[in-house]
Amino acid sequence: MERIGVVGCGLMGSGIAEIAARSGADVIVIERNPEALAAGVERIERSLNRAVSAGKVPEEEANKARGNLSFTEDFTRLADRQLVIEAVAEDEATKVQVFKKLDAVVSDPEAILATNTSSIPIIKLAMSTRRPEQVIGMHFFNPVPVLRLVEVISSLLTSHETTARVREYASGPLNKQVITSPDRAGFVVNALLIPYLLSAVRMLESGFASAEDIDTGMVVGCAHPLGPLALTDLIGLDTTLAVAESLYEEFKESHLATPPLLSRMVQAGLLGRKSGQGFYSYKK
Repeated sequence: MERIGVVGCGLMGSGIAEIAARSGADVIVIERNPEALAAGVERIERSLNRAVSAGKVPEEEANKARGNLSFTEDFTRLADRQLVIEAVAEDEATKVQVFKKLDAVVSDPEAILATNTSSIPIIKLAMSTRRPEQVIGMHFFNPVPVLRLVEVISSLLTSHETTARVREYASGPLNKQVITSPDRAGFVVNALLIPYLLSAVRMLESGFASAEDIDTGMVVGCAHPLGPLALTDLIGLDTTLAVAESLYEEFKESHLATPPLLSRMVQAGLLGRKSGQGFYSYKK
């Protein structure tokens, strides 16, 4: 796992690219246009600078990581990659198109194609390729350079060798704590987390309590580092909505249905920290 590709350089993709580069791998990052590429480069640079300023990463290591990164819009640059991790928007059709491109471009017969999806069934992406046994889920958590957890999700067709190689890479060079999940919507963490977040949105929507009181209750009363509404802002309301819809589609349980307030906020572009406004304001 010395040649890594990352497709997408948003919040998740940039973090994945950063930790892969810090581990010593040669990393090629793909984005859809020059503006998105520039934003991704800036995002990684800010993260590295913060890590150096906080004393968590030596300047020399940060410089080596910078040297291990290259950015492009050209998918064909991924031809020799041993592992490619997709981290584009949480939209099934978009991810399927990415996997079709990767299947056509990545030439290494042993290469693994991974997805950072939060909830989309791995088998749906695997079946868009001619190598479903080499498709797997690697679900990282935001912020990727800080949070150590990675969920590894094997579909019914993922080979044991693929799973073993990904687990070894995530727990070794990337220094992550790995848990495994069957290929069910939400996997382990989001299957537990999303109903909790939706309950908090319903509580706010009903007027039962204010956003501040809901979050303070869980932070001070339950020792959570963030309240559920602040956490939804961090995750992104659009991502939370996408995962909720995926869970509801699979299980059809009423507590997984999307609260109208969450839908309306996403429609209004109030996505949380990424847009500057969600349940709280982040505008400077």
